Amino acid sequence: MSELAPPFKAWHDFAMMPSTPVHPVRIRRSVLCVPAANQRAIAKVASLACDAVIFDLEDSVAPEMKGEARQNLADALSQRSPAAMETIIRVNEPGSAFHAADMDCVLACRPDAVLIPKVEEPEDIFAVLDRLAEADAPESLRIWAMIETPKAILNLTALAASGRTQASRLDCLVVGLNDLRKSTGVLPEPGRSYLVPWLMQTVLAARAYGLDVIDSVSNDFKDLGAFAAECAQGRAMGFDGKMLIHPAQIGPANAAFGPSETALREAEAIIAAFAAPEAAGMGVINMDGCMVERLHLAEAEVLVHKARMIAEREKASR
Repeated sequence: MSELAPPFKAWHDFAMMPSTPVHPVRIRRSVLCVPAANQRAIAKVASLACDAVIFDLEDSVAPEMKGEARQNLADALSQRSPAAMETIIRVNEPGSAFHAADMDCVLACRPDAVLIPKVEEPEDIFAVLDRLAEADAPESLRIWAMIETPKAILNLTALAASGRTQASRLDCLVVGLNDLRKSTGVLPEPGRSYLVPWLMQTVLAARAYGLDVIDSVSNDFKDLGAFAAECAQGRAMGFDGKMLIHPAQIGPANAAFGPSETALREAEAIIAAFAAPEAAGMGVINMDGCMVERLHLAEAEVLVHKARMIAEREKASR
C-alpha cells in the first residue's frame, strides 16, 4: 500500500488514535467548591469526606480579593499531603484580566487539575494546555472544563474530542447550570425537565471520549431531600458525581454516586462467573437466565475497584 498523502495521512493518524484514552480510575462522587478567598472554609476542607475540592478563584471571589485568594491557596496547598483528596483550582476564563495570574498560581501550587470556566471552543482548552506545556508542568496536572454556555452545548463533541489523547490533559467535564439557565432563560424548576436533554448530551460526549462528567450544583443546600432527588437523577443519567456548594451535601452525594451493596454483589458475582474454569475463552455467559458479556465484566471490575478505593479512603480517615 502506498504511503498516504496529506491531508489524508493527518486524518489517518487522527483516526487511529484511541477513542477512549485510559486514565487512572478516580473517585469523584462529591466535588465541593470552596471560595479561595475564604480562609476558614479552606482550613476546614481537610476534615471533610468529599472526594475532590475545587478551590474557586472565579465567580465566588470579588475582583479586589483575587490576589489575596491566590495567596491563600499558595499557603494552603504547600502543606497538602500527597494522600489528600483530589484538588482542583478554578481559574478565571482565558482572556480575562485575572487569567494569567491565576495560571501562575496553578503552576506554583501544583494541584491535581485546573478547571477552566465558560469553555466554548477547543481553543479555550488548548490555550491552557499550551501554558502548562510551556511551564513544563507535570503530566499529572490535568484539565477540567466547565460546560455552562449555549455555545459549549453546541460544541460538546469538539470539546470532548480535544481530550482524545493523553497529551491533551483533559479529564473531566463539569456542568454549570446557573450560567446556562441565565443565558437561555430556562427557569430553575424541580426535576430540571427542560435541562435534561443538555445534561444527557454532556454525558454522551464525555463517554464518547473517555472523560468523567460531573453534574451541576444544587443551590438550595438546606433542602437535602430535594438535593438527594437531584443526585439520584444525576446518577441515573450517568454522571460520575456532583459539584457541591456546602459540606452538608457531601454525605448524600457520596451515597448516591457510590456503588450500592446490590450493585457490588452483582459485580462480584460476574467476576466470579467469568473466573470459573467453564467460562474460559467465552465472550458471553448465562447468569440466572441473563446474558452477560465481557463488557459487563470490565464494568464490574471497575466498580469493584472503586468500592475498594472508597473503603480504603474511609479506613484511612478514621
